[in-house]
Amino acid sequence: MSEQHAPLPDDFRPWLAERGEDAYALAWVTEGSEPTGWAESEVPRVGETGIARTGADPARIALQEVTHGQQETLRRWLQLDDGVRHLAIITAEPGGLREHTPGELAAELMHDPASDEARLTDSLASWFYRRNAEAPQGLELGWITAAAAWTCHLRALATYPPPSVLAQSLERAGEHDEATANLVVSTALQITTLIDRLERAYRSRAELIEDWHAVEPLAADVPALRGMADWLLDQITLRDASAQQLRAVLEPDVTDYLYDRRADGSLLTVTLPALDAPRAAHLAQAREIVRAYTAAAHSGREQEAQQLLDAFPVPARALSTSGPAATWRYRSATAADALDALAAQRAAITAEDSSDYFADPELMHAEASYLAAREGQLHLMHDALGRLAFPAPAPGGLPEKLVPVAAAQTQRRVIEAYGTLERAAQALDGQIHYQLQQPVPARRRSTTGAETDLLTRARDALEHTTATSVLLDEEHIRARLQAAMARPAVPEGPAPAPATAQDEAHAQALAAGSVAPGVDR
Repeated sequence: MSEQHAPLPDDFRPWLAERGEDAYALAWVTEGSEPTGWAESEVPRVGETGIARTGADPARIALQEVTHGQQETLRRWLQLDDGVRHLAIITAEPGGLREHTPGELAAELMHDPASDEARLTDSLASWFYRRNAEAPQGLELGWITAAAAWTCHLRALATYPPPSVLAQSLERAGEHDEATANLVVSTALQITTLIDRLERAYRSRAELIEDWHAVEPLAADVPALRGMADWLLDQITLRDASAQQLRAVLEPDVTDYLYDRRADGSLLTVTLPALDAPRAAHLAQAREIVRAYTAAAHSGREQEAQQLLDAFPVPARALSTSGPAATWRYRSATAADALDALAAQRAAITAEDSSDYFADPELMHAEASYLAAREGQLHLMHDALGRLAFPAPAPGGLPEKLVPVAAAQTQRRVIEAYGTLERAAQALDGQIHYQLQQPVPARRRSTTGAETDLLTRARDALEHTTATSVLLDEEHIRARLQAAMARPAVPEGPAPAPATAQDEAHAQALAAGSVAPGVDR
């Protein structure tokens, strides 16, 4: 029997280990990704959710139940899997968690002399038939979805359903014919080939696009393929110069977070601060829009892709550093780190021994495009922050009428850098929150206080800028419009005077032709 547990314990791994060596956790896992890891993202292990990987977010887990033994665990997984959500099989090990695929359990049971092979075959056939019957496409396309699901989850047992499993599944559907069996086998082999190609070290953009077009339609009905489709799309994005420029404009500056991860991420005893919610949300939005552009650009929707590029123009690369930007970079350790990171990335891709140059010129060109656009975007950010934190007095000799025009440039630069004043406030609030998290990483203990004060100074100035700027009050405008519409219509000009006897006689003379219009006789 299984143990039912609704809440997820805080100490999940020790808690699961206490259930015994043969304890398995069946858990629903929501989709998730590392928004900062475009190039660093691991190749997806198709069929796994990735929840057992180092750094995975445990908040994505919703525990269904705890089972005991491989046979019960596989039986319950085959019953519970609905083809819509990710259902992970997790065990606790001394070094952390481990995720298993149903195929691993099925393969071990098949080789276990004590296992009932006929019962196992029946369970697998029942699951495979259900995946076809519940597929939204129906008819033959349902078998394609079922075959893709088999390849994702049960590839460790067999590349495609064994003849005994396939025969029972087709018999339940009343479609026991050779054409359907060949369709299932060919689909499974195609998906297996795609999965195997993920392991290749270097892939051209054309190959990645071809694979993405093959996987994307199936991912809508086979959740296990969603990670593969997204990974392929991200790899295409890394080789698309326009996509990388769009990314450079949309992403917030998370240099502080990235440096902390690189400096202390390898130390198991160090607790790293979590990325603040505002900037994490901005990163997720950026990734969603960049993926939307890439999908449109490589799906024949060029106009839609161009509209996205036009909505977020690439900033021009500054030929010289402005005074406000130089001041901010001198005072801010994070700004200086951001410039150093750009320089290091540029040096890496232009080095004579760069493997990317020889393996994939498109990758190097796209990265260079990103760095150039990112340099322009960082200049906008630093210039805006410098104007906020260190406002300069009006230049001497400036005509009085131009003083407010010069002062308004601060607000203009903030909007250019962040999009809106609200997003700028969110980004600054996130940076301040991040800096104040405890414990402070060792590498920035000497700079955190000054950095926090600097960000707070800019945030306070931004609050003043927002308060003094003229904003449209939509509710006030709507109320005035409704009041105006409710008032009765008023005729234009004074009401006409009543007609006199002389007017009537004049009108009769006009009708008889005795008086010419405009002539007084």
